[in-house]
Amino acid sequence: MRIIPAIDIIDGQCVRLSKGDYSTAKIYSNDPLEMAKAFQDHGVEYLHLVDLDGAKSQGIVNHKVLEKIATKTNLKIDFGGGLKTDQDLKIAFESGAKQITGGSIAIKDPATFLSWIETYGAHRIILGADAANEKIAISGWLETSSEDLIPYVSNFMARGITDVICTDISKDGMLAGPSIALYEKMISRLNGIKLIASGGVAELQDLHDLKAVGCDAAIVGKAIYEYRISLKEIEQFILNTSSC
Repeated sequence: MRIIPAIDIIDGQCVRLSKGDYSTAKIYSNDPLEMAKAFQDHGVEYLHLVDLDGAKSQGIVNHKVLEKIATKTNLKIDFGGGLKTDQDLKIAFESGAKQITGGSIAIKDPATFLSWIETYGAHRIILGADAANEKIAISGWLETSSEDLIPYVSNFMARGITDVICTDISKDGMLAGPSIALYEKMISRLNGIKLIASGGVAELQDLHDLKAVGCDAAIVGKAIYEYRISLKEIEQFILNTSSC
């Protein structure tokens, strides 16, 4: 199972939210590049970079942060937030993203999202399927739709998507453990899904539990920033996983 640390950006700074609430933003670093380098120094190969300014704006905002990290590290960056048009996507890839995550766009403008899959290939496009009570949330989690999580994901998998990030919003930033039962349910019902679990990771055992249910990857954010999981422990987990 891949470990993917998260860097969420507001005004060029590393922040974390609780349950997606912007008013709870806590700044952990004013230098995202140094944070990314620290991850790389401990064996991390992947990074989940989220433009929170872009998520509630009309388009991508923090692409310069993406470009700086992409050019000064070897991290494979998945970028999300503010991707609403073909031009936004072009900017993200030209700035160094290896993959992008489409969240709100997939539900608000599915034709555009599907065109991205056709243009760039499903291996470069991740579906962001974040949910509250198994209903898809959009617009930086400021809105909840009427779409049920599993049928929604299934529809896009039928169109080629395999990589899916799912955050249980009730768990995000709460350090109370991830939604193991939800992920187990998704994996059992969605054949072929590469599920990237996000939200709630609080301790090392959570990573072992996510691996045990079959998650392809786990995004870790606040647990690292609050020193609940050390980068040394992340490094050892990666080493142990790669040697299996």
